[in-house]
Amino acid sequence: MNEWTSYQLQDFIPFTAEVYFRLLERMGETFWPLHLLTLGLGAATLALALKNRPRTACLLPAPLWAFVAVAFFLQRYAELNWAGGYVGYAFIAQAVLLVVMALTGWGMDNAPRATNPPVATGITITLFGLIIMPLMAPLSGGSWHQAEVFGIHADPTAVTTLGLVLIILRGFALWIAAIIPALWLVVSGLTLQALDSTGSVVLFAVLAITLVGLVWKSIKPKR
Repeated sequence: MNEWTSYQLQDFIPFTAEVYFRLLERMGETFWPLHLLTLGLGAATLALALKNRPRTACLLPAPLWAFVAVAFFLQRYAELNWAGGYVGYAFIAQAVLLVVMALTGWGMDNAPRATNPPVATGITITLFGLIIMPLMAPLSGGSWHQAEVFGIHADPTAVTTLGLVLIILRGFALWIAAIIPALWLVVSGLTLQALDSTGSVVLFAVLAITLVGLVWKSIKPKR
């Protein structure tokens, strides 16, 4: 028992901050200018969500989750951490879930879009994932190749998706669709915390705000 209590969070991270951020940089270098396409898809998805076309808005992010699963986790992150492969399969499961929801219409929020707190929260989180997160690394002194972009890197993909599902889904389906993105942000936040990166605070803040939005949308009276 005493041996387990002597472990720290850093002991479970099998790489250094330099190695991890270099991995993010390599993703940016390898797949540029695919970033422009993924950001365009993200913007189109948000527009469709606000135009009350939830099924199409649910479908568009699915291939990006599959891409991140293979290109980031299975082909790269798994080389640093044995758990990366399992996370990759979880991202594939999220892609399948979004496709199933889009095709069946399960959980779609077809109510006319109104400026209410859950929807406003979803828009804010989505814009944060699409616009602010790619700027964080360059503004903090990193290179543009270290910019984390929706559809290329895991964190902004999870953040943006959490915002989108707050807009387009309701009920039990909303919580189901939020599980994998939220769990990844917990894992990523703890990883960044162990690597002494301030990015962990950002991810935990997004999680807290998302949870408020999820609860609010679940309990607010239906019109």
